[in-house]
Amino acid sequence: MLTELRIRNVAIIEAVTLPLRPGFNALTGETGAGKSIIVEALGLLLGERGSADLVRTGADRASVEGVFDASTRPEVLRALDERGIEVENDLVVLRREIAVGGRSRAWANGSAVTSTVLAEIGRALVNIHGQHESQTLLEPNAQRAVLDAFGGALEQATRVATAYDDVSRVREQIASLTTRRADAERRADYLRHVVKELEEAKLVPGEDVRIEEEVRRLAHTEELRLHAAHLRQVIDGEEEGALRQLGAAQRVLAAACRLDPTLERLQDILDGAFVQLGELAREVEQYEAGLDADPTRLGEVERRRDVIFRLTKKHGGTIEAALDTLRESRAELDLVDSGGLDLGALAQREVELAAVLAREGERLTALRRKAATALERDVDALFPELGLPDGRLQVALVPRAMARSGAEEVELRVALNVGLEARPLARVASGGELARVMLALKTILARLDQVPTLVFDEVDTGIGGRVGLRVGDTMRRVAEHHQVFAISHLPQIAARAHNHIVVSKAARGGITTADIRVVEGDERVAEMARMLGGDPESEVSRAHARELLATAAAPTADAGARPPALTTTRARRARLRPPE
Repeated sequence: MLTELRIRNVAIIEAVTLPLRPGFNALTGETGAGKSIIVEALGLLLGERGSADLVRTGADRASVEGVFDASTRPEVLRALDERGIEVENDLVVLRREIAVGGRSRAWANGSAVTSTVLAEIGRALVNIHGQHESQTLLEPNAQRAVLDAFGGALEQATRVATAYDDVSRVREQIASLTTRRADAERRADYLRHVVKELEEAKLVPGEDVRIEEEVRRLAHTEELRLHAAHLRQVIDGEEEGALRQLGAAQRVLAAACRLDPTLERLQDILDGAFVQLGELAREVEQYEAGLDADPTRLGEVERRRDVIFRLTKKHGGTIEAALDTLRESRAELDLVDSGGLDLGALAQREVELAAVLAREGERLTALRRKAATALERDVDALFPELGLPDGRLQVALVPRAMARSGAEEVELRVALNVGLEARPLARVASGGELARVMLALKTILARLDQVPTLVFDEVDTGIGGRVGLRVGDTMRRVAEHHQVFAISHLPQIAARAHNHIVVSKAARGGITTADIRVVEGDERVAEMARMLGGDPESEVSRAHARELLATAAAPTADAGARPPALTTTRARRARLRPPE
């Protein structure tokens, strides 16, 4: 339940705090006073997009904060806990800020969250219905969702969607395998040629580098032998070799060490150099001995290099790419041989899954048929109370090929006058009529809707008088199960509210500013007189307002009076709900 809504620097609102209560809360005021801004501000807490245009002139940022009692929504509390957001006393505080530069930030109980998380939490706590939301009733998806929710068929609809996805995946696999197998069959001769030449080549990763090095060495054997001989002479020549020079250096250093023992450390270094140079001499000698001009071997290596070059050029540029081509070609050829078996297995799997889908679809259709009959009766029973005495709802289930949402389209049709055929909502309902159809459905679905706070934004458009009284009574009944917050121009609806808030505007510091106040007693009488179109100070107008408020307080108009149709709805819906 929304207990408090704080708005600062949003459009013409400088700072207001709306104290909301359980039951039916009504917000009224002159046109343009700021009622729609309050709803827009509340929408920011539900993750709706915010614009810098909302920031009040002269302010650097706008903010909206809502305090919710989430004690009836344990799943919301669990979701916050899973995100590491602390909750005390089951209170959830959502906050949204929009800077004048357009940057938006959000918090939940003081922890920064994304707008997506804010929307997830906010929409589990508040549901806004208005003229725009009524239009969603014209969409097939929304109509189907209403019927499934009423009939307790949402879980079955999910099972149908899952079964449909399973069948679709198998069919996609069949189509893909069929296409790939057909391609492989067309390319079979080429693929066999590729596999044959690559298998015969017996390529080894890194072989091209080793072959290139060997070709270079074999092609320059004589030059390398001369270089090795020269190097060996420099290191171990009989007269000027480095080893002999180091030997002389050792003798000189040994004589010096006898005079200065501290030079012995240099002896270790020199000894090490002598050993390393001797090892180098042996390595060079072995290398020179291993050099052998072998024209036959050179020819073999060059031919191997040519084979590698030709195959890598054809198949990706490297040995690794050529080996990948070999693996892929083998796999494609396997499709030619084994693809038929795989397709057979997939086809059998498709038959099994299609049978599951058909069974689940039949169960969903049966639930929808039962729900359609019950929903028609319950809505028809409510229509007279909403000023549609001759109204009649028809829930049409139009058969179609099995789809993810079932084997039928759900279409809500209404006949709102005697003698007329029921037609789709979009063709027969005005804005006011559509709002009342929506209100009838919301009244019936109220117990199923887990969202604790319902906001009705001017759903009274196009109605008045006695119909307004009936709509107000209906909202009051919905308030038995939800907190209701209605923005209304009709005194007949406002009179039914348990809590009445008035929004007004005036100039403050040269800038138009909206303000709110909770009205009771004489203040509420004056507001009701204004809404009735009379002089708020006139005793006649005030007497009319008192009479209207008195009818709202009468037992027959109070929340305790429930029409029989709504009582029977509970039992009917219980029969339709699938076993747990």
